[in-house]
Amino acid sequence: MAEYIKKYNPTRSAEWNYGGVKWKLSRSKIDFFFECPRCFYLDNKLGTKRPGFPSFNLNIAVDELFKKEFDVHRKAGTPHPIMAKYGIEAVPFAHANMDMWRDPFVGIIHTHTLTGLVVSGGVDDIWVKSDDTLIIVDYKSTSKEGTIESLSDSPWDQQYKRQLGIYRWLLEQNGFTVDPVGYLVYANANKSLAAFDDKLVFETTLVPVETDVSWIDKVLGEIKATLDNQQLPPIGTSCEFCPYREAAGKKLQAVHFAARDISKT
Repeated sequence: MAEYIKKYNPTRSAEWNYGGVKWKLSRSKIDFFFECPRCFYLDNKLGTKRPGFPSFNLNIAVDELFKKEFDVHRKAGTPHPIMAKYGIEAVPFAHANMDMWRDPFVGIIHTHTLTGLVVSGGVDDIWVKSDDTLIIVDYKSTSKEGTIESLSDSPWDQQYKRQLGIYRWLLEQNGFTVDPVGYLVYANANKSLAAFDDKLVFETTLVPVETDVSWIDKVLGEIKATLDNQQLPPIGTSCEFCPYREAAGKKLQAVHFAARDISKT
């Protein structure tokens, strides 16, 4: 069998674009809008996404192992040791829809009343307290100096805060009571060891995140207005793709016009 080679497709089928029957506003697309409204518009309205990049397979492996680990306690109805370590009185939530909610292509879904946007988000995990209050949980893995105990003001960490906020909002819109404090189960790989020895050694910590949902209605309104507008939205202040497209376009046009002028002589 010939080897499958994935090729970049600059023109997506219209059914997956805004207004198409298969289009949804995922949690990651909302963060995409924060990053660069113009790239977001080009992707979701015009159907041309940014070129992809290789998956972080080590991070995916850590996520999968965390899920298997917490699923053992989900089935048994027992708290995971990290819950006991940090004094979290809860157990992994055993719900009939958990597999669907964790599927990134399905997730928790809600149709936003004010805009009609279908919003979705695939969670890593949900825990539940004895009073049926849910706790949003996401798995993270990295390799940094020191112990990770709190979020910083970095753009990545603020994105994590929005991420948990959207999951909380989605569950609340589906009728659940959700604790405002969510958690990141953070696996931090130790780089200071003398050798690799076929293994990575992680320190796992539980990082509390005070979630906020007050911004979501406003941003969904802005996204709806952007997608319905025929004018291009502004470039994100830290976007690297828009300046690249502009610079590349100008240089390619210059080469084209120079070649045309030569051909006329």
